Amino acid sequence: MPRSTPDPTLVTPEVLRSWQLPEPTGGKNARGSILVIGGSTETLGAVLLAAEAAMRAGAGKLQVATVASLAPFAAAALPEALVRALPETDGGAISAGGADVVRDLAEAAAAVLLGPGMTDVEETQAFGERLLPHLEGPLALDALGLACVTADETCLLHLEGRAVLTPNPTEIARSLHVEDDQVEQDPAAATLDLAGRTQAVVGLGGATSWIATPDGQLWKDVSGNAGLGVSGSGDVRAGITGGLLARGADPAQAAVWAAFVHGRCGERLASSVGRLGFLARELPAEVPRALGEVAG
Repeated sequence: MPRSTPDPTLVTPEVLRSWQLPEPTGGKNARGSILVIGGSTETLGAVLLAAEAAMRAGAGKLQVATVASLAPFAAAALPEALVRALPETDGGAISAGGADVVRDLAEAAAAVLLGPGMTDVEETQAFGERLLPHLEGPLALDALGLACVTADETCLLHLEGRAVLTPNPTEIARSLHVEDDQVEQDPAAATLDLAGRTQAVVGLGGATSWIATPDGQLWKDVSGNAGLGVSGSGDVRAGITGGLLARGADPAQAAVWAAFVHGRCGERLASSVGRLGFLARELPAEVPRALGEVAG
């Protein structure tokens, strides 16, 4: 990893107000479609959280692709969504062949989010290897969606910077093939390193968030609180990122805004529910309010 890092830009409402998000006019098509791919028979909730967050962030149309056995439940839980059923393994994960089933939706979507709730490393890597070469972006990869990057750091080069990676510290260490404590010692350097290797924007989550671009720009976000360290919180942040991409934000803008808005949602819930004990499922409803506060 790099031995030195540039001085980061601290993310503040003032910084974001000088970098306003696109404000599409017209109907749902003007605000872009988001396709969320993920889940398993044990982790459908991750997809539901990410999908709702994407819509709350301003995407106009929602499409979800998940394991066939739970697709009807996803459709019932997300009445706004078109739901595509994907073939699954005996263990209940999305199988690699699902890439061919969802390719038409992925190619037509304004943005694709791949990874929330995916559970089989080999199948997920093969899924990505079959799907990603056909995409032009924007693309967000979260959680196990980074399996392709871990196996081949050049797999996103054809997107020419139109991708955002949203790892947590363990996932970024895995993608860089280093130990977790090396990331803990210098998370900013790790974020810059992965951004440079993959030529994608990287938004590293954690108590402090770091966002880096391939050309070396760096942001530091300290919004949020301990309550955000809860199951499903990262799925919501990934969904916000995907939703912002769908509505037209560029990758760095989507990652920076998503980090701050996610943190602000946690702050709002800490005030209304309590410092600890609020749930990830409560975060998406706060997204429009947080966006409104920041936009001014």
